[in-house]
Amino acid sequence: MTHTVHPYAHRLGIIRDWKSRWFAGDKKSYRENINVDETIRRFLTKRLRGTYTSGIEIERSESELRVILATARPGLVIGRSGENATKLRKELSEAIRRVAPADRRTLKFDIVEVRQPETDAAVVAYMVAEGLEKRMPFRRVLKQTIEKVIAAREVEGVRITVSGRLGGAEMSRKEELKKGRIPLQTFRADIDFAHEEAHLPYGVIGIKVWIYRGNVYQDKKALVRQPSAEPVRG
Repeated sequence: MTHTVHPYAHRLGIIRDWKSRWFAGDKKSYRENINVDETIRRFLTKRLRGTYTSGIEIERSESELRVILATARPGLVIGRSGENATKLRKELSEAIRRVAPADRRTLKFDIVEVRQPETDAAVVAYMVAEGLEKRMPFRRVLKQTIEKVIAAREVEGVRITVSGRLGGAEMSRKEELKKGRIPLQTFRADIDFAHEEAHLPYGVIGIKVWIYRGNVYQDKKALVRQPSAEPVRG
């Protein structure tokens, strides 16, 4: 029997680092921190839809809670003279206070720009969702997106799967398009994975994207994914 494993979780400690980095001394604070992390991710995923946000990382120290946002459109997140980022921080602080009233850590934002959106699976998945929501034919959307992604120099393989009531058909089905290699069982393979949903009048279309960006041969301690640019303080 095969066992499907998330490509990110499959490589934790090998070429990936945790997306939440903190330490809890007792069970109560551990439970509270998990709850706060989930609240942050749910809030930002819903609030930042359309800004091409690819990743949310959380770092927690004794006095500080730092949220690192990777986005292909930092201007939309920051806003004119930082007003959007300020408003977002305020709303997020209120959401955290409702979940954990005793948590008095200072909330800080780092907004990191994704330099090559075509090499990021989350951004590519949203591109596909955007095309489908504009009622474009799904085969054309898949073909155009794959051509755009494989044209990037870092990308060695890409695979996109869509499933649901494709084209408004009564019966749901699954369609897949692939180009290049996707070695899912190779631990050193740098495979980025994301799933997204396109909300259409006749139902939800599920989208999954795998992008293979070559193998990583560096030392294990240096394998934590570094931001592609200096963070913009929000």
